[in-house]
Amino acid sequence: MVFNPKLIFHLILGIGLLLLQSCKPETKEITKPNIVLIVSDDQGWGDLGINGNPNVHTPNIDKLAENGVQFSRFYVNPVCSPTRAEILTGRYHPRGGVYSTSRGGERLDLDEKTIADIFQSNGYNTAAFGKWHNGSQPPYHPNNRGFEEYYGFASGHWGNYFSPMLEHNGEVTQGNGFIIDDLTDHAMEYMEKNTDQPFFVYLAYNTPHSPMQVPDVWWDKYKDAAIDTTHRYADKEKMDKTRAAYALCENLDWNVGRVVDKLDSLKLLENTIVIYMSDNGPNGWRWNDGLKGIKGSTDEGGVRSPFIMYWKEHLKPQIISQIASTIDILPSLMDMAGIINPFEKPLDGVSLKPLLTGSQEEWKARNVYSHWNGRVSVRNQNFILDSDNQLYDLKADPGQHQPIAQATSAAFTELSKAKEEWINSVLSELDRDRQEIFPVGYKDSKYTLLPARDGIPHGGIARSSIHPNSSFFTNWTSTTDSVTWDTDILTSGKYKATVYYTCKPSAVGATLKLKQGANEVSTPINEAHDSDYLAVEYDRSPRDESYEKDYKPLEIGVIQLDKGHHPITMKASEIKGPEFIEVRLLVLERID
Repeated sequence: MVFNPKLIFHLILGIGLLLLQSCKPETKEITKPNIVLIVSDDQGWGDLGINGNPNVHTPNIDKLAENGVQFSRFYVNPVCSPTRAEILTGRYHPRGGVYSTSRGGERLDLDEKTIADIFQSNGYNTAAFGKWHNGSQPPYHPNNRGFEEYYGFASGHWGNYFSPMLEHNGEVTQGNGFIIDDLTDHAMEYMEKNTDQPFFVYLAYNTPHSPMQVPDVWWDKYKDAAIDTTHRYADKEKMDKTRAAYALCENLDWNVGRVVDKLDSLKLLENTIVIYMSDNGPNGWRWNDGLKGIKGSTDEGGVRSPFIMYWKEHLKPQIISQIASTIDILPSLMDMAGIINPFEKPLDGVSLKPLLTGSQEEWKARNVYSHWNGRVSVRNQNFILDSDNQLYDLKADPGQHQPIAQATSAAFTELSKAKEEWINSVLSELDRDRQEIFPVGYKDSKYTLLPARDGIPHGGIARSSIHPNSSFFTNWTSTTDSVTWDTDILTSGKYKATVYYTCKPSAVGATLKLKQGANEVSTPINEAHDSDYLAVEYDRSPRDESYEKDYKPLEIGVIQLDKGHHPITMKASEIKGPEFIEVRLLVLERID
């Protein structure tokens, strides 16, 4: 046998490498977690069984809380759009220009980057379903703010919850069934189609916000229910509204259960962070654990929200008492997902991961601020200084029944200074006097929707409600009447114009005209469409919002729109009968 030193050397080297490889610890690829962020609308702290309400049945959300992390002191804003802006950005809503809930004041400034922008840039698929409420027209639309998929309605409250007019990626569509069930169906379908890549799903429900429309299956459980009337505001309570709110909360609970079950069936539950919260306090005087105030208030009852985070086998069940707020959601999710923010603007929130994982015993003291319509309150772990500069000890008096002496209080001095600094540094950024002009023809979007809520009626034309978000124009009786939209045309070109209308048979033969400067297009009204109010039989309590009708689309024609700040005007060049059409929506489709 011939001895070959070279062969022996390579043999020994190979065996050594194999041994080294076998000793190397196994590395497992870290999978980014999916995220499902569920936000209800006008559901107060007390509208869950887990928080002590004996009148409402919410077993699925309660179970999520019992098996996950609950924050007992989590704060949102007094109304919808500011809270949603802070969820999206991790920054105080005045920085993003949000000062109202309608007519453009709810729009999030375009130089703000959203949670969807950030997660999308880190390899996530992104989708939003439901109520947006931070800008309707592109580029304020969710499809232009990082969400690849959108199904819902972009303005504030909606007037019909049963197969309503909605939009899908900017195009008008018809809902299917009760709106919360429908939104959940679309979200589950999306998750099912995106199991091969991490997803961020923003499921923004719009109940128990009014109108209090409830399907029979949920209403029948509550319509005759005895309601606890021993709470703080029982003398102001409207019983049927409360019953409807609880029925809607149980429907929400059922849908949350469906989402969790879907994640489980897809074998995604162990790698999905599920969050459940509300956007502000309750929309009525009902049981709320004795907290002061309701929606619209900067007191505890107006801004303290349920906040539940569940991540199976990653977060142990616990109740966290440290104060936190909406601005903390984005930095916390980034931290937990191990992703970075590629954009420049600093976040106001802090990551809650150390609290969630128990990895930090010391937690830095902080303040949480609440603002709406010029009213500001500030709280720390023990005290609140309210919008009238009254100081309350929240440990001894969580219901804010009796203010404490201020002059000798170090807490009063500290919180007064913090409040003044926040007003001067943050609130001063808010421009409440900006001119609200509605963009048309954004380069990356085919459709622009101009609802009645963003239009201005002239002459005898009236809104169907003082609350504009789901309103339509009616009482159009003269050719001198008109509707205008104050628009900024971003792209010159031809646009197909479609109006969604109703009218009585006597209006047939009239002529509708659409104008922009010297450009115009017109069409005759050839078909009556006299719709009754929709789903009125499901109203369980009197509403303030407008009722909805079944609006019919009518193609007006193709109009040239010139770039620049030019209002669009809708007129009747001829009217037949006592009244012209009623107008809900103008759609402009850019023709390339």
